[in-house]
Amino acid sequence: MTEAPQGDAPAPQIWPQVWTGRAHNRMQWLPAAAGAACMALGIELAVEGPYTSGLAPLVMSVVGCVAVGLLVLFGTVAFTHVRVTVDREGLYVRCGHIGVPRRRIPLDQVSSADLAPLVSPRTWGGWGYRWRPEMGTAVVVRRGPGVVLVLGSGHVFTVTVDDAEGAVAAIRQWVGLGSRAG
Repeated sequence: MTEAPQGDAPAPQIWPQVWTGRAHNRMQWLPAAAGAACMALGIELAVEGPYTSGLAPLVMSVVGCVAVGLLVLFGTVAFTHVRVTVDREGLYVRCGHIGVPRRRIPLDQVSSADLAPLVSPRTWGGWGYRWRPEMGTAVVVRRGPGVVLVLGSGHVFTVTVDDAEGAVAAIRQWVGLGSRAG
Protein backbone atom coordinates (compact mmCIF):
# COMPACT_ATOMS: atom_id res chain seq x y z
CA MET A 1 0.00 0.00 0.00
CA THR A 2 1.38 3.44 -0.91
CA GLU A 3 1.13 6.50 1.24
CA ALA A 4 -0.82 9.50 0.09
CA PRO A 5 1.21 12.72 -0.17
CA GLN A 6 0.95 14.89 2.91
CA GLY A 7 -1.04 18.08 2.42
CA ASP A 8 1.25 20.27 4.52
CA ALA A 9 4.44 19.72 2.47
CA PRO A 10 5.36 22.78 0.40
CA ALA A 11 5.11 22.44 -3.34
CA PRO A 12 8.45 22.67 -5.13
CA GLN A 13 9.13 26.04 -6.75
CA ILE A 14 9.01 25.81 -10.55
CA TRP A 15 11.33 28.35 -12.21
CA PRO A 16 11.25 29.41 -15.81
CA GLN A 17 14.30 28.62 -17.92
CA VAL A 18 14.88 32.34 -18.48
CA TRP A 19 13.89 35.36 -16.38
CA THR A 20 13.60 38.69 -18.20
CA GLY A 21 12.88 42.17 -16.95
CA ARG A 22 13.03 45.74 -18.17
CA ALA A 23 13.13 49.26 -16.81
CA HIS A 24 12.21 52.42 -18.72
CA ASN A 25 12.97 56.10 -18.35
CA ARG A 26 10.94 58.28 -20.64
CA MET A 27 12.57 61.42 -19.19
CA GLN A 28 15.71 60.54 -21.14
CA TRP A 29 13.92 61.61 -24.32
CA LEU A 30 14.10 65.26 -23.19
CA PRO A 31 17.91 65.49 -23.34
CA ALA A 32 17.79 63.43 -26.54
CA ALA A 33 15.52 66.07 -28.05
CA ALA A 34 17.98 68.77 -26.95
CA GLY A 35 20.79 66.83 -28.67
CA ALA A 36 18.73 66.59 -31.85
CA ALA A 37 18.04 70.35 -31.69
CA CYS A 38 21.76 71.03 -31.30
CA MET A 39 22.47 68.89 -34.37
CA ALA A 40 19.76 70.72 -36.30
CA LEU A 41 21.36 74.04 -35.34
CA GLY A 42 24.72 72.81 -36.64
CA ILE A 43 23.15 71.74 -39.93
CA GLU A 44 21.27 75.03 -40.20
CA LEU A 45 24.52 76.96 -39.65
CA ALA A 46 26.25 74.87 -42.32
CA VAL A 47 23.52 75.43 -44.89
CA GLU A 48 22.58 79.05 -44.27
CA GLY A 49 25.28 80.33 -41.93
CA PRO A 50 26.63 83.85 -42.20
CA TYR A 51 30.04 83.98 -43.82
CA THR A 52 30.76 87.53 -42.64
CA SER A 53 33.21 86.61 -39.87
CA GLY A 54 35.20 84.08 -41.87
CA LEU A 55 35.12 80.39 -42.62
CA ALA A 56 37.02 79.09 -39.56
CA PRO A 57 34.50 80.30 -36.92
CA LEU A 58 31.64 78.92 -38.99
CA VAL A 59 33.29 75.50 -39.36
CA MET A 60 34.05 75.40 -35.64
CA SER A 61 30.43 76.27 -34.82
CA VAL A 62 29.02 73.65 -37.18
CA VAL A 63 31.37 70.88 -36.02
CA GLY A 64 30.81 71.80 -32.36
CA CYS A 65 27.03 71.79 -32.63
CA VAL A 66 26.90 68.52 -34.57
CA ALA A 67 29.42 66.78 -32.28
CA VAL A 68 27.67 67.88 -29.08
CA GLY A 69 24.30 66.98 -30.59
CA LEU A 70 25.46 63.48 -31.51
CA LEU A 71 27.04 62.87 -28.10
CA VAL A 72 23.95 64.02 -26.22
CA LEU A 73 21.51 62.26 -28.55
CA PHE A 74 23.20 58.87 -28.55
CA GLY A 75 24.37 59.12 -24.95
CA THR A 76 20.81 59.59 -23.72
CA VAL A 77 18.99 57.28 -26.14
CA ALA A 78 21.29 54.45 -25.01
CA PHE A 79 19.77 54.71 -21.53
CA THR A 80 16.05 55.12 -22.23
CA HIS A 81 15.58 51.52 -21.14
CA VAL A 82 17.46 48.45 -19.97
CA ARG A 83 16.71 44.78 -20.52
CA VAL A 84 17.96 42.22 -18.01
CA THR A 85 17.98 38.48 -18.68
CA VAL A 86 18.91 35.75 -16.21
CA ASP A 87 19.37 32.14 -17.20
CA ARG A 88 21.41 29.14 -16.06
CA GLU A 89 24.58 30.69 -17.55
CA GLY A 90 24.50 34.26 -16.30
CA LEU A 91 23.00 37.72 -16.05
CA TYR A 92 22.86 39.77 -19.24
CA VAL A 93 22.25 43.52 -19.36
CA ARG A 94 21.50 45.38 -22.60
CA CYS A 95 20.84 49.09 -22.75
CA GLY A 96 18.87 51.15 -25.23
CA HIS A 97 17.47 50.23 -28.60
CA ILE A 98 20.64 48.73 -30.04
CA GLY A 99 21.73 46.91 -26.89
CA VAL A 100 24.88 48.92 -26.24
CA PRO A 101 26.43 49.11 -23.74
CA ARG A 102 25.96 45.53 -22.65
CA ARG A 103 27.29 43.46 -19.79
CA ARG A 104 27.44 39.70 -19.19
CA ILE A 105 28.13 38.30 -15.73
CA PRO A 106 28.52 34.51 -15.50
CA LEU A 107 26.64 33.15 -12.49
CA ASP A 108 29.64 31.15 -11.35
CA GLN A 109 31.26 34.52 -10.51
CA VAL A 110 28.33 35.65 -8.32
CA SER A 111 28.88 35.42 -4.56
CA SER A 112 25.55 36.98 -3.58
CA ALA A 113 22.49 38.62 -5.07
CA ASP A 114 20.48 41.13 -3.08
CA LEU A 115 17.57 43.48 -3.59
CA ALA A 116 18.25 47.21 -3.38
CA PRO A 117 14.86 48.75 -2.54
CA LEU A 118 15.92 52.16 -3.88
CA VAL A 119 18.60 52.84 -6.45
CA SER A 120 18.77 56.56 -7.12
CA PRO A 121 20.50 58.38 -9.98
CA ARG A 122 21.50 61.00 -7.40
CA THR A 123 23.47 58.41 -5.44
CA TRP A 124 25.27 57.22 -8.57
CA GLY A 125 25.85 60.64 -10.13
CA GLY A 126 23.18 60.46 -12.82
CA TRP A 127 21.65 58.09 -15.31
CA GLY A 128 23.64 55.68 -17.39
CA TYR A 129 26.51 53.28 -16.93
CA ARG A 130 28.19 54.45 -13.74
CA TRP A 131 31.25 53.61 -11.68
CA ARG A 132 32.02 54.82 -8.18
CA PRO A 133 35.08 53.47 -6.36
CA GLU A 134 33.24 52.96 -3.07
CA MET A 135 30.08 51.49 -4.66
CA GLY A 136 31.12 49.54 -7.75
CA THR A 137 29.51 49.63 -11.18
CA ALA A 138 25.86 50.27 -12.01
CA VAL A 139 23.42 50.63 -14.87
CA VAL A 140 20.89 53.21 -13.69
CA VAL A 141 18.02 54.10 -16.01
CA ARG A 142 15.50 55.20 -13.40
CA ARG A 143 14.94 55.58 -9.68
CA GLY A 144 13.56 52.49 -8.00
CA PRO A 145 14.41 48.93 -7.01
CA GLY A 146 17.44 47.16 -8.39
CA VAL A 147 19.57 44.06 -8.21
CA VAL A 148 22.94 44.17 -6.43
CA LEU A 149 25.42 41.42 -7.29
CA VAL A 150 28.58 40.86 -5.28
CA LEU A 151 31.08 39.01 -7.43
CA GLY A 152 33.72 36.60 -6.19
CA SER A 153 36.39 39.16 -7.05
CA GLY A 154 34.80 41.59 -4.58
CA HIS A 155 33.38 43.85 -7.27
CA VAL A 156 29.79 45.01 -6.95
CA PHE A 157 27.37 45.42 -9.89
CA THR A 158 23.97 47.10 -9.57
CA VAL A 159 21.21 47.39 -12.18
CA THR A 160 17.77 48.98 -11.94
CA VAL A 161 15.02 46.74 -13.25
CA ASP A 162 11.29 46.21 -12.75
CA ASP A 163 10.53 43.14 -10.62
CA ALA A 164 13.97 43.21 -9.06
CA GLU A 165 12.69 40.73 -6.45
CA GLY A 166 12.04 38.19 -9.21
CA ALA A 167 15.51 38.74 -10.65
CA VAL A 168 17.14 38.21 -7.26
CA ALA A 169 15.09 35.05 -6.67
CA ALA A 170 16.01 33.69 -10.12
CA ILE A 171 19.71 34.43 -9.61
CA ARG A 172 19.68 32.80 -6.19
CA GLN A 173 17.88 29.79 -7.61
CA TRP A 174 20.38 29.36 -10.44
CA VAL A 175 23.41 29.97 -8.20
CA GLY A 176 21.99 27.40 -5.76
CA LEU A 177 21.52 24.86 -8.54
CA GLY A 178 25.05 25.49 -9.79
CA SER A 179 26.59 24.95 -6.36
CA ARG A 180 24.71 21.66 -5.82
CA ALA A 181 25.49 20.36 -9.30
CA GLY A 182 29.23 21.24 -9.11
